[in-house]
Amino acid sequence: MSNQVSICVIGSGYVGLVAAACFADMGHQVVCVDNDESRVKQLCEGGVPIFEEHLPELLAKHRGGRVVFTIRLGEAVEQSEAVFIAVGTPQGDGGAADLSYVEAVVAEIARSIKSYKVIVEKSTVPVYTNDWIRRVLHRHGVEAAQFDVVSNPEFLREGTAVVDFLHPDRIVVGAANDRSAEVLQRIYQPLTVGDYYSQPGALLGTCSANRPARLLVTSTQSAEIIKHASNAFLAMKISFINAVANLAEAVDADIEDIAIGIGLDSRIGPGFLRAGLGYGGSCFPKDVAAFHWVAQERGVNLQLLEEVRKINDTQKEVFFNKVRSALWTLRGKRLAALGLAFKGDTDDIRESPAIEIIEKLLQAGAIVTAYDPAAMERAKEVLPPAENMKYAGDPYLAAKDADALLILTDWKEFASIDLAQLNRALHFPIIIDGRNLYKPHEMQRSGFTYVSVGRQASYHAQEGKPRKLPV
Repeated sequence: MSNQVSICVIGSGYVGLVAAACFADMGHQVVCVDNDESRVKQLCEGGVPIFEEHLPELLAKHRGGRVVFTIRLGEAVEQSEAVFIAVGTPQGDGGAADLSYVEAVVAEIARSIKSYKVIVEKSTVPVYTNDWIRRVLHRHGVEAAQFDVVSNPEFLREGTAVVDFLHPDRIVVGAANDRSAEVLQRIYQPLTVGDYYSQPGALLGTCSANRPARLLVTSTQSAEIIKHASNAFLAMKISFINAVANLAEAVDADIEDIAIGIGLDSRIGPGFLRAGLGYGGSCFPKDVAAFHWVAQERGVNLQLLEEVRKINDTQKEVFFNKVRSALWTLRGKRLAALGLAFKGDTDDIRESPAIEIIEKLLQAGAIVTAYDPAAMERAKEVLPPAENMKYAGDPYLAAKDADALLILTDWKEFASIDLAQLNRALHFPIIIDGRNLYKPHEMQRSGFTYVSVGRQASYHAQEGKPRKLPV
């Protein structure tokens, strides 16, 4: 493939590792750097430290060829034309993003620059981070002619990150001049021209040789805001539909029908209109907080984002109360919990609504047996096995003799469980579904008392409808 670019990716987390693998698949030469020696050793030996569809296959295809792993940042920077910063930006005090990892990496990059480099912000950062990176480089003695700083935010969803990278809705490049923009245009040319989609073994998706990816060049400040504003808007859609779900339930309407009716409007679209437990993960919570903080610092009132956060927090309380209402008391009750990750198709438990709900159930004296297809080992780090917290090898073992089953994560396999087998496993046929994976009338026909979000509960023939307990 023509126009190969030598790329250094700093950070081997979700963003960095996916970017390194995908750049390699696009035909570039990539060095992925991490200061965690054990992680680098794992990657060099063929391991994959995160659960992400297609990632193991891409790394196996290019490891030792187009992509290599190292702890030597200086050497990687020297031999690369573009340096992508993909380190963590966790939430700090007051909602601000903690940029200490970015600053530390930039200081180390500065010591290794001997020829012109394009430094690319790939981490999610607040507006004007580009300027601060430039200042840090100057303070470490790097001449202005030796570098440019570009913003190239990622728009990846965990679980579909590889396909999202190679088949993007848009590629945003925030550049201050044509020279640096041209380097990014060359990097993404296999996607924007369409050559990648014609090559053997290319991953299938929404883009094609006839419908290539679109690249948008903006100012650096605009690119930085696009990322935060996009995530904040998606979080707002989730909180909005959850607020409507609570109204729908109060008036005997069905939030699934409502969401379809709203989403059919082309101005709105169906994405992120799934009522449930609210958003979680490593992006939405911290990005909403960081965007709100940035606005406040500039004297702009984005109070809307505070309401988005409040609705999201309240949604977990609403679900916990559903469990309490269905079971009356929780102390000593045996509960099966399906799902630990914050969403399906990932092992990420950061800010997971499932983890928060299980913690509340344990505090209330319940005995929980959990199952998740990918996230149990990570969950054990925060929910260690104990007398009232256990783990099972499949959904049916988790449900065995349980007083109720809770669906907390939207794994596809949870939507296709053998309901007859599940009914036999449970002590009482009660399912409280935080992800609306089933239709109430079907669950009632299968002999379950079924409680979900934004829809009227359906009760087993032998059960009457209980009075709701106070929150």
